[in-house]
Amino acid sequence: MNEYQKYLLKLYITGHTARSERAIKNLRNICAEDLGGKYEMRVIDILERPQLAEDEKILATPTLIKALPPPLRRIIGDLSDTEKVLVGLDLLPIDEK
Repeated sequence: MNEYQKYLLKLYITGHTARSERAIKNLRNICAEDLGGKYEMRVIDILERPQLAEDEKILATPTLIKALPPPLRRIIGDLSDTEKVLVGLDLLPIDEK
């Protein structure tokens, strides 16, 4: 990762459910351990901001979108499989599995 590069991560949730809270906690852990402070994390509750969810074509929650840097990546679920999340978001080379 380029030392000046910053990740923009948007996590779409539906209310404050156990699944939503688990996804938030898992994402915070991944960011703390693997992104070294080079990220901006936004949590968007689609019950409060339905237009944002519609604009991003969110069909299920929780959904994590890596908006920056390109390419855009999406992960659906509670983000409990850290390795799968890192590979899915293009943050960990596949050959490091």
